[in-house]
Amino acid sequence: MQQQRSYPTLSCETDALRLDAQLCFPLYACAKEVVRRYKPLLDDLGITYTQYLVLMALWEEDRLTVGELGARLYLDSGTLTPLLKKMEAADILSRTRDPHDERRVVVVLSQKGKGLQKRAVGVPSQIASCVSLEPEEALQLWTLLYKVLDGFAAADEEEAG
Repeated sequence: MQQQRSYPTLSCETDALRLDAQLCFPLYACAKEVVRRYKPLLDDLGITYTQYLVLMALWEEDRLTVGELGARLYLDSGTLTPLLKKMEAADILSRTRDPHDERRVVVVLSQKGKGLQKRAVGVPSQIASCVSLEPEEALQLWTLLYKVLDGFAAADEEEAG
């Protein structure tokens, strides 16, 4: 049974600290729930959710640098490098130095990594079946979430420089 919710009225300064008044809380709870729903599907593929994100980026465009991959996934190299090492050890991808620029590391899917795409093709529809949104609502949510991400990126750029 779905609970009907409305944004709370904030009548005093401390009401801003109410859990139900936070945008971050439902975002956090939804993200956690989405990852929980993905887990059994991805366990069957032998990968984690974050590895799945890496694979989706590489299925779109194989042969990305670590920097390009990090930018697409909103992950810093400190998070991404250990993840890529594990995926390389599992023979899902390989990492090599760019011969034109030794500072850059290029990530390329292995045959096993490419083969996982066929096995993962049904995952998005299985997840979509768990989400109680109409297609228009899903598009609206997608748009709003990217607007938030773009806002963070703009604030980071402004802060940097």
